[in-house]
Amino acid sequence: MQRRKIQVFGQVQGVGFRYFTERLAQKYHITGTVQNVEQYVEIYAQGEEQELEQFTQAIIEGASPASNVTDYNIEHLDTDSSLERFRTI
Repeated sequence: MQRRKIQVFGQVQGVGFRYFTERLAQKYHITGTVQNVEQYVEIYAQGEEQELEQFTQAIIEGASPASNVTDYNIEHLDTDSSLERFRTI
C-alpha cells in the first residue's frame, strides 16, 4: 500500500477533471480525495503500488478529455488507514 499527493497544473479546472479523477479512482480501487486549489488540482491517492501507478499515469495524461496537463508534482506520503473511499472535496 502506498499514498501520494499529486498536484496537477494546466487546464484542469472547469473541464470535468475532478469528476474523471473520481471515476479513475474507482477503476483502480484508489482511496483519497481530489480538490481544486488556487490554479491547480490536488489529489491525495492511496492504493496498491501497481494500481496507484496506473492511476497516476492516467492523471498525468489528462483525466478528462478537455483537460491539458502542463506540469505535475508527486510527493510520497505515509499511508492513512482511515481512508475508506475516494471523494471530491
